[in-house]
Amino acid sequence: MSDPISDMFTQIRNAAMAQKAEVILSYSKFKKQLADLLLKQGLISEVFESTEDNHKTLGVKLKYVGGKSVIEGIKMVSKPGQRIYSKSSDIPNTLSGYGVTIVSTSKGLLTDRQAKSDKVGGEVICQIW
Repeated sequence: MSDPISDMFTQIRNAAMAQKAEVILSYSKFKKQLADLLLKQGLISEVFESTEDNHKTLGVKLKYVGGKSVIEGIKMVSKPGQRIYSKSSDIPNTLSGYGVTIVSTSKGLLTDRQAKSDKVGGEVICQIW
């Protein structure tokens, strides 16, 4: 597991394609913040934490509409070997505004719309549609 964030999104994408109800991930504060942002954007239905054998995990319940997953695709932009930073004016739109770009800023994790309205740039983490 060289990139835990990419691994998290891969597990979510694979579970959505397989029509699974939920995904259990290893816990980290950053993953929790990402999951909370996805919940706030309406891309997943629930986020929960659990502890088993002194090991903390993060659970994500996927959201489906009409039997189809709300998350159709996830693309990692910034990678461990090549970080991508962007000014607020240069943050890319995902599918002409129909998707969400997640940006890690000095104000925390924000969507592309929030970062542009707050006029803060940062590391472009991923695009979700």
